[in-house]
Amino acid sequence: IYTDPAKRLELYFRPKDPYCHPVCANRLPASSMLLKVRRRTKKKQVDAEEQEVRFEMEIVGIVTTVYKFQGMSDFQYLAMHSGPDGKQTSMYDKVLMLKPEKEEFFNGELPLYIPPPIFSRLDTPIDYYYRPDVQHREGYNNPPVSGENLIGLSRARRPNNAIFVNFDDEEIPTKPLDAAVQAWKKVCSNPVDKKVEEELRKLFEVRPVWSRNAVKANISVHPDKLKLLLPCLAYYMITGPWRSLWVRFGYDPRKHPEAKIYQVLDFRIRCGMKYGYTPNDMPVKAKRSTYNYSLPITVKKPVSHTVSVHDLKQGLGTSGAAGAKKPASSRYKLKESIYIFREGALPPYRQMFYQLCDLNVESLQKIIHRNDGTESECTERDGWCLPKTSDDLRDTMSLMIKQIIRSTRPALFSSTTSSEDGKEQLAYESGEDEDDEEEEEEDFKPSDGSENEMETEILDYV
Repeated sequence: IYTDPAKRLELYFRPKDPYCHPVCANRLPASSMLLKVRRRTKKKQVDAEEQEVRFEMEIVGIVTTVYKFQGMSDFQYLAMHSGPDGKQTSMYDKVLMLKPEKEEFFNGELPLYIPPPIFSRLDTPIDYYYRPDVQHREGYNNPPVSGENLIGLSRARRPNNAIFVNFDDEEIPTKPLDAAVQAWKKVCSNPVDKKVEEELRKLFEVRPVWSRNAVKANISVHPDKLKLLLPCLAYYMITGPWRSLWVRFGYDPRKHPEAKIYQVLDFRIRCGMKYGYTPNDMPVKAKRSTYNYSLPITVKKPVSHTVSVHDLKQGLGTSGAAGAKKPASSRYKLKESIYIFREGALPPYRQMFYQLCDLNVESLQKIIHRNDGTESECTERDGWCLPKTSDDLRDTMSLMIKQIIRSTRPALFSSTTSSEDGKEQLAYESGEDEDDEEEEEEDFKPSDGSENEMETEILDYV
């Protein structure tokens, strides 16, 4: 038995076997009573065969902590080798070093024995219901792909009434689908929703191309309602220099050289010793890491927040709602750092998708506008910019971030001498304060399917 008072309890069927996987229990608070029950038997004098049974109960104490085994026990793997005759031979004395061994122990011939670290990635048992043959809607055609080992789509794309456009498509849509308009009308039930719709229309009049994060940083709208509103005003680009962006209906950025400022830049913070710092020294924390991996048989995980129908009907909510920490006008707004890159500040995440016009650094804008007035062709890789423009931007931005990390290194790793102001500034630059604030204040958790924003957006709509 292994007990960690702060986390869980582990039970081993074979404690001395290092290949024995435990069954885990989560530590949970409780308010129960511990009873002591006695069963007393008394024979009747009239008939000796009959007995009188009486139970006595006594409260011994109060139970404040319990351990619940909610997860499955992982599969067990014995260190055994099957010989040619089918006989099983134990390998524990050959693979486990219980005492100092001589050189012959390491040079001896052994069968290949590489036990897997885990077998099952499931936390709790589930019923797997096999689906029947997929029946797509009328008019659906399978995508034009081929290959003997290709796993095809299991279902038709469900775009949530959004229109997807590839860079190679000749025409662009000029109006939304009727289903998208009807879906928005069903949820647009109060003046706040109508005001949000007008604000989003003005945003697309000022700027024809927006990312979803940029929209969420400029207007306050519930994420589920934004998912229904965007397809009414814009179409979604899947490939090309404007991929993962929403473009106003009727506007074709491939025909307007001035649209190059709206192109997307996939920027990722570079980590490694050759850049002067290791991944552990990076002040911008990663969303997911293999170093923070928990056992698949451990059920204790954060509970996702669900969105109720009441929240959607109420729009942005009222300022007097219980537990509200922000006014309704900014309840769902994101910080500008989620889509704007400024000099001297670190991005909130290690991978960011910026539009070129949101790179608020003079040196970066000079790189973008090197060919102003001489744009001749819009390519899928570089758009209206010169070739290798994205590489030049990434190199310059990486150098700027490297200088920021070096200049802040003393403050980053000082646990006792750093001032409160320095801590607050670091938390803001690394995005930690932003993450905590969003978890507390938002009723809706964005998709965690991928750190790649473009992939996450596609997964939300496909």
